[in-house]
Amino acid sequence: QVQLVESGGRLVQAGDSLRLSCVASERTWRSAVVGWFRHSPGTEREFVASAAWSINNTWYAESVKGRFTVSRDVAKNTVYLEMNSLKPEDTAMYYCAAAERYSPNDSYYKYWGRGTQVTVSS
Repeated sequence: QVQLVESGGRLVQAGDSLRLSCVASERTWRSAVVGWFRHSPGTEREFVASAAWSINNTWYAESVKGRFTVSRDVAKNTVYLEMNSLKPEDTAMYYCAAAERYSPNDSYYKYWGRGTQVTVSS
């Protein structure tokens, strides 16, 4: 099984930047995409961004496009989420997850990390 571990979440102020990391224990063609989701109390889990391992493709939710950047280091089995111009509404638990192909639907993602908390104060 693929194991995913997120890190980097912390308390920041509005306008700050933060980089999250997701380290995967292994990668195969069956886990071709790693995505980021977020979930805050009272809301549904929301797709944020994702990156393909083997090709240079990325996808973003409209709410974060232009502010967040997803990238990966294949040699380190690590995917990053660089978050800039953070807003209080970005406050959430952020999860990374692996899927066979891209989708904004969390049901397509087979493996999940335990999450890392990002809190943005105003």
